[in-house]
Formats: sequence, C-alpha cells, structure tokens
Amino acid sequence: MSTIAATADISDTTRTERILSTSVLIIGTGGAGLRAAIELAERGIQVLAVGKRRKHDAHTTLAAGGINAALGTVDPEDSWQQHAADTLRESYFLADPAIVEVVARNAARGIEDLERWGMPFAREADGRISQRFFGAHKYRRTCYAGDYTGLEIQRTLLRRARELDVPIVDTVYITRLLATGGRVFGAYGFDVVDGTPVVIHADAVILAAGGHTRIWRNTSSRRDENTGDSFRLAALAGARIRDAELVQFHPSGILEPAEAAGTLVSEAARGEGGILRNALGERYMERYDPERMELSTRDRVALASYTEIQEGRGTADGGVLLDVSHLPRETIFEKLPRVYRTLIDLQMLDITEQPIEIAPTAHYSMGGVWVRPEDHGTGVDGLYAIGEASSGLHGANRLGGNSLIELLVYGRIAGEDAAAYVSGLTEVRRSPEAVGEARAEMRRLLTGRGTETPRLLQRRLRDLMTERAGVVRSEEGLREGLEELAEIEERAANLGVHPDIAGFDDLAHAYDLYGSLLAARATLECALERRETRGCHNRSDYPEQDDSLRGSFIWTPTEGVAFERAAEAPESFRGLAHDAIDTSVEGKLVE
Repeated sequence: MSTIAATADISDTTRTERILSTSVLIIGTGGAGLRAAIELAERGIQVLAVGKRRKHDAHTTLAAGGINAALGTVDPEDSWQQHAADTLRESYFLADPAIVEVVARNAARGIEDLERWGMPFAREADGRISQRFFGAHKYRRTCYAGDYTGLEIQRTLLRRARELDVPIVDTVYITRLLATGGRVFGAYGFDVVDGTPVVIHADAVILAAGGHTRIWRNTSSRRDENTGDSFRLAALAGARIRDAELVQFHPSGILEPAEAAGTLVSEAARGEGGILRNALGERYMERYDPERMELSTRDRVALASYTEIQEGRGTADGGVLLDVSHLPRETIFEKLPRVYRTLIDLQMLDITEQPIEIAPTAHYSMGGVWVRPEDHGTGVDGLYAIGEASSGLHGANRLGGNSLIELLVYGRIAGEDAAAYVSGLTEVRRSPEAVGEARAEMRRLLTGRGTETPRLLQRRLRDLMTERAGVVRSEEGLREGLEELAEIEERAANLGVHPDIAGFDDLAHAYDLYGSLLAARATLECALERRETRGCHNRSDYPEQDDSLRGSFIWTPTEGVAFERAAEAPESFRGLAHDAIDTSVEGKLVE
C-alpha cells in the first residue's frame, strides 16, 4: 500500500489530502470484509480494508445464535439440499435459488475455514462440532460458541488477518465510490479522527458496509452502523438496490434509555420460558399462535406485539412486557447472563424481579445491493457487495443462523473473483471529474453555512420510517411517508457541519443522513409497489399473499422501481422446499 500527500483546498483552510493505492479496497471491517481480505491476502493480492468504526466492535460481534452448515454431526440425514430448501421456504420463495444453492453447498467449507483458524466452537464428547436446532430448520445444523458466536467469529477472522499482515484502517469513512465508464477505480472519504480527506485508488472494491436498519427509531444497530451507506455508495456508482422493503423486525428491543432504544433482549429469554403480556396483564400470544405461544417465529411475534400496542393494549411508553421473573434466579444467571447484565447497565432493572418493557425493533436488512449469484458482482465492473450490504439470500424472512454463514461463503468467493479480476486487468482508467465531484460534496458540507443539524434530521427520518413503514404498512401511510421524506430531503440540502477539536463526528453524521435518506426512499417506493403481505412485509390494505408478486423490486435513484420475477428453484431442492416440516418448538432455539 502506497501513500502520497497532495494538497486540496476542501475547507476554509488548505488541508492535506491523503492518497492511498491498493489492488483491492474493502469497505467494512466486519465478518464479511475480513473474510474477503483474508482470501485476497492468501492469494498474494494487495488489499486494504477500511471502516468507520473500530474493527473489534463491528456489527458481526452482536450475532449470538449460531452459524449454519449441514455437517450432519447430530442429524446425519441433513444435507446441503435440505439447508437450501429450508432457506428458500423461510424466504417465502423470494430468495434467489442460485444464491441459496451457493451458500448451502459451500457452508461446510466456511466452517472448516473457521475451524482451521482456531474458532472455539462448542463440541460433542467425541470432539466433533456441536449442532443445535434453530427456528424453521428441519435438522440440527447450527454451529455455535455459547451465545457469543459472532464475537468469536470476528476474533478468529481478525487473528487470521493479523497473521497475514492485512492492513486495516478503521477510522476512514467512505463517502463516495469512484467510477467511470461503468468501472470502479477507488473511493473517496475522510479520517473520522482528524478530518483528513482520503483518496483511495483501487482496481476493485468490495462493499461490506452493512444494511439500513438504523433508519428506524427502534433498532438493534448502534448509532453509527447500518445507516444505509452501502445503498448510497453502490447506487451512486451505478449499481441497483433489491428488496429494500424487506426488513426483519425482531420482537424484543428495549425502549429506554432513548439512545439505546431497540437494543435486543435475546430470544433466549423467550426460549427459557419468558412470558409476553400486554398492559392489561393478558398473555396475548394465545390469540396469535396458541400452539407455539412465545416460541413462535420472529415475524409472528413482532406482528402480535405491534398489534397489541396499536390497538391500545400496550404500555404508556408504547411497548409490551416480557417477564422472566418467575424463573429461578439461578436459571437467569446461567442462561441469560447477557440479558441480566444489559438491563442492569442500561436501566438498573433487575429482571429476576421485574418485567422488561419491549417493542419490535428493526433488526436485519434482507434486501441490499443487487448481486450476481456466481461472484456477488454488482454489474459495475470491479465492484462487489457482500454480507448485509448484499441481497438475494433471505427474501421476505431470514432463516436463523444464515447471516453468519453468508459472510464466510461469499466473502471467500468475492475475494477469489476480485483476485482474478485485478490480475487480468490490462488498463486502469481514472476520472478526475469523479474525484472532483466527491471532493466538492465534502467541501460544500464543510464550508457551507447551513442551519440544519444532521442528527436532528436523522431523528425525524427515523420517526417517519417507524410511523409510515414499520411492522405494518399501508398505501396511505407510505404515500404520506414519501411526502414527509421529500421535506426532509429539502432540509438536508441546507446542512450545517461543525467539526471541532473533539473530531469529525458531525461530518460523519451528515453522510450517515445522506445514506439514510437514499435508503429510506428506496424502501418506501418499493414497499408501496409490493401490494401484498408476505413474511416481514405486512400490508394492512393487502392482507393476502399475491403469487404475481413473487419476485423482487429493483430500485435505482434515476429509474425508480422495476419488478424482477423470482427464478424457479432447481429440482435438487425444489420439492424439499415445498414439503411441510415439523414446526413444533420443543427442543429448539427460538428463531
């Protein structure tokens, strides 16, 4: 990696613009980005990984439940075909069957990679990797490391990246991809600590910067992650967005304190016997899924809780109550230590004595950048998207445990393809105009005298999305949301950014807002066109599933929304996907 200092007047004073050069740039330092970086480094390709938050605290670390692969440790009859079938069925048949097949076929190899690099999986007495049930799986295929699976995967990948001397800079915010003639040639951004503008020349770019769930008021994402960066970066470079409206709402996010609203209460709380009650004290899941009760699927429990709140049976703060206080204290300390500690830390609430006030929270972007099944290329030469930034695997509901294996499978595949792509290039084309446009955008923010505050507009946007495009949507609400969005977009043209000695967080918030606004428009416009109820997407005015809409809505800033019919699954797992499976919950993790 080479570094050149150049002078660029991007504010009231002359600043030094840092220029970096690498063969492949990876944007995002979570599990997906690290796996791609490892693949490139092992192939001898120059790589640089950058991110806007500390690599040890990437969103991947929050994943608890486990990672899927049909290893057959406990259930020898499991197969990649059954894994694919379960994935397709749980997606409400909206997933791309080709992407599903690639993930299911290559899952075991992903586990083998982690094992080779020292991942501390839970194991059976004979030393084989343990596997347990997760919701909507026919067989036990979820590998795990306690309830810290994502954290251990991140640690394992970071350790392997260090062994390979992969350069990681986790203080760089990428504001624009640089592209010309349908080909990417790098990225533009700034250092979040000192504000130094950064130009990165790269022959290929792998986008692994997460989804867009932070644009809702209650969300399991932290303040500076999943703000829609990937949507904006890709779309402005010429890529397309798929399934923006398909967002998984987790049933149990806390409401207080406001800055932590949406922080998850693990589904293990329900799995261990937690009871959901409304403000009247009623155990309301009896009305929605009397067989499975609190152990029903995420979309059903989230919809049930939302309905209770909307119909006036919620708490004064707009929530419902999750109660584990009837469980033995020893059980809570043994099985729910993270939940106990989180509620003490955030609310000084002792869950062994008092119920937890919760509400549905935006949790996972099933949609993202449109990608090819074979390599996760985006249609822009040299640009790839992986992890939650991409789309195609999850459809209208994500099979529990699939997000982590997706990182391993397509991180490797995208890294492999990017290596071949940059090795085969015979010429490199760059555009000073593209760099100038990215530079001018930052200059306008830093030198303008706008009066609008980025974080206040972000809060207004999150309120809008919660009210107009939450768990249940309608045409009237979505159209009102688009009108309100247009007003926020107009106000966002007058942003005031005021960096100070403490850092350039204000500039980062402005770009977070830009990404969120684009992601919100894609979501609202696609949700308006999906006039049906399917999986996570609930339309009060179209309560039935419509087979004519079995497919994806594709969005671009210039062309708006188009429809792409879902492909048929191959014979290898088509029939299995239509077979009924046992949906009882005994002995299984909650989804």
